[in-house]
Amino acid sequence: MTGHRLLPVALLLALGPGDGRPGGSADAAGARIFTDPGRGALVIDLPPLDLPAHTPHHALAQPPIAMLEIPSDGYVHGFRVTVVDSAGHELPDELIHHYNLIDPDHRELFLPISRRLLAAGHETGAVRLPGFLFGLPLRRGEHVVASAMVENLTAVTYHAARVRLVMDFTPAGRPWPFFRASPWQMDVAFPVGDKSFTLPPGRSERSYEGSPVVPGKIVGLGGHMHDYGRLIEFVDVTAGHVIYRAAPVTDSTGHIRSVPVTRLYGWTRLGAHIVPDHHYRVTVYYDNPTGQAVPDGGMGVVGGLFVPDRGVEWPPADRADSLYQQDYRHYMRQSGGHEMRMAGRMPMGLPAHEHAGHRHH
Repeated sequence: MTGHRLLPVALLLALGPGDGRPGGSADAAGARIFTDPGRGALVIDLPPLDLPAHTPHHALAQPPIAMLEIPSDGYVHGFRVTVVDSAGHELPDELIHHYNLIDPDHRELFLPISRRLLAAGHETGAVRLPGFLFGLPLRRGEHVVASAMVENLTAVTYHAARVRLVMDFTPAGRPWPFFRASPWQMDVAFPVGDKSFTLPPGRSERSYEGSPVVPGKIVGLGGHMHDYGRLIEFVDVTAGHVIYRAAPVTDSTGHIRSVPVTRLYGWTRLGAHIVPDHHYRVTVYYDNPTGQAVPDGGMGVVGGLFVPDRGVEWPPADRADSLYQQDYRHYMRQSGGHEMRMAGRMPMGLPAHEHAGHRHH
């Protein structure tokens, strides 16, 4: 079965001197972040590593996690993850198992954990928003945590390869984007830890319920589940209103190919309004016909794009919060294994894609 497809100073990775690029910086492990005005991009390179041929991801050392400082004010409205060789030439996309970018300075919409900004797998391809409408604001001096896993099943060995994230970046001071937007997610495995869970045999469901920390509008959302998933929904429990409900699209063998995306904006409206005094629930429904439990066989995530109400700033993280600290240790690989890829699709009216997931057999 195939599963388809966001701080105490002492804990920060040391930031080293600039790497000689305009607007760039590098950390002690060799990661770097820099702006590329010619491409209108903000680029993150993870530290280089050798990729021996015929090597699955579980046998490889992962690139060290990098915490980097945003070099310039601006807005992100798209991204693409690649692997490049020592000369900067792109290598096959199949080398990418997954990539995560996390904002440790701000909290998630529904939890006091670090905000998830994006996730990708080798199937993701280029992701772009209408940049004149929506953009994720990033400010100089804020931090991002980048991590990835790679696997080289090809017959070629690659030396000093880097995982590279290229984000479409609009410098501050332009008359666009019209709306400051942020990704958000809510999954049935909240509050912290890995997103997948053991799927019991037969019919089952799993839910998580919470309230947003600030009011605003969800302008697009989609879902993610593994095979044997039948339905996923996001409901305003207080109002008794279903905001999103979707059944997966499967191929001829029954494997999930995608989960529908809903755009909630148009010429006459902007999104579904959610508020802190309402409770919201994500629920995923499964029907496992194998007669046995499937390890890591379940996952249920909804997420998308959120525009805070006018005048509302995205809340900073409370680093003293116990959930924040537990989550931080998890995605920094300091306890409980390591942060798994954040599943789901970036809805927002983008081309369909799936983030990487486990492969079950």
